[in-house]
Amino acid sequence: MSARFFPRVKNEGLDTVLSVCEDMLRQRQRGSWVVAFDWAFRVKKHYTRDTWSIFEHWLKEYVRGWGDCDDFCTHAFGELLAQYNDLLEKVIPWTEHPDFWVRRAAAVILIYPIRKKRAVILDPFLIADKLMHDEHYLVLKGYGWLLKVVSQYDEDAVVAYLMKHKHHMPRIAFRYALEKIPRERRGILMSSQV
Repeated sequence: MSARFFPRVKNEGLDTVLSVCEDMLRQRQRGSWVVAFDWAFRVKKHYTRDTWSIFEHWLKEYVRGWGDCDDFCTHAFGELLAQYNDLLEKVIPWTEHPDFWVRRAAAVILIYPIRKKRAVILDPFLIADKLMHDEHYLVLKGYGWLLKVVSQYDEDAVVAYLMKHKHHMPRIAFRYALEKIPRERRGILMSSQV
């Protein structure tokens, strides 16, 4: 449905498309949100630095769980960070936000730029450090997922990070981070975690 109706708005300009997206988000219905996040991603070539404040508002106002967080942050919002890596400084305060999905977003938003190899100055380990002992298991899984993705591009760095933190890193995050590490190295890391 999203692809079918997008041609009706695609030539209206970034501001208009994002305004229509926000109207859909205000409906607070899952189906409308999926379309809104997809349309926001489809206009990625027109993002500017000013798009950040719109997307951050959406994250804090409309996202209410891990599914919405992951959909939005691994596509539209992640693409925006891929275009403007220096905006990572705006992500860091999310690690202390009262809502768990905003804290999870601090990790998940880095996944898209890393996968697309457009994370020149992004530091996933800084975010992992800040979320290390979060009280919500979905935040722990979120930064574990981030580290798992990083391991596909820089396995040695993730292994070194896990070795450094093996005695105090929560097991759930540790296990997620290990998933793509080759079996032999994974076994050594798992046996060394207390």
